[in-house]
Amino acid sequence: MRLTPRFLLSAAAPLAALPGRAVAEGMPQLHFKDPLLQGQVVWGAIIFVIFYLLLSRSALPRVARVLKSREERIQNDLDLARRAKKDADKAQQELCAAREQASENARMDVQNIREATKKAAQAQADETSARLEENIRKAEAKIALSRNEALSHLNDIASQTAVTLTERFIGVADPQAISVAVERAQTTGGEHV
Repeated sequence: MRLTPRFLLSAAAPLAALPGRAVAEGMPQLHFKDPLLQGQVVWGAIIFVIFYLLLSRSALPRVARVLKSREERIQNDLDLARRAKKDADKAQQELCAAREQASENARMDVQNIREATKKAAQAQADETSARLEENIRKAEAKIALSRNEALSHLNDIASQTAVTLTERFIGVADPQAISVAVERAQTTGGEHV
């Protein structure tokens, strides 16, 4: 938009339409017919146009470039912050998933250890039980053997005891007859001696 004297005069027209009272009261800036005021308005318009041209050609483009560069930097920083937030959210989700996976793995490891411990304890109990059963079987076999051996010597012991007692009470004893009597008593169940 170019500032021309015609534009400036048309912009000053509303000022001329001010009530006559303000002019009548002595406000010199509203006396548009005064040549000094007209010169000030013209020089003010020229100075304004010169400043406008200087600023629009030199300073304003620099300010625009600074504003544009600042806006681009802010936008880049915002994009970087959005990407960083997105990466942080993704890392947090991965961390939560890894924590849940580690917790599940730990639970499974504990369960496996419990099962392995139970199996080992059961195997040890079975082994101990088998060993004890074997020891009991051997002990029972030894007892049976000792019992059979003791029973096999029972006739001899009974015969010798009877001979000894007979010799003490009577003075004379027939070991052959006593042995036969002991064997007969054993076979008949001790009814007739």
